[in-house]
Amino acid sequence: MHYRIEFHHRAKKELDKLDHQTKIFIVQSLDLFIQSFDDLYERQMIERGNIRQLKGEWQGFSRLRLRNYRVIYEKINDRLVIHIIRIAHRKEVY
Repeated sequence: MHYRIEFHHRAKKELDKLDHQTKIFIVQSLDLFIQSFDDLYERQMIERGNIRQLKGEWQGFSRLRLRNYRVIYEKINDRLVIHIIRIAHRKEVY
């Protein structure tokens, strides 16, 4: 099962504002994430604490930890899409 990534316009703007090195790191990390993504990989990432299911106003979304940055995403199974909602430093993401 192959997923693809879609960026919410806000997430795209947040990514574009980051410095060049951070942007490269996040894009490469998301590329690896999407290439590896399946149920087993997701479970392993949850066990390691790299993925967390969010609660409250963000219920239904997940958080991917990338160093000091957080990517909030929604997995849409029927379209096989990882929809990136936010990309921000951990101090600012929620």
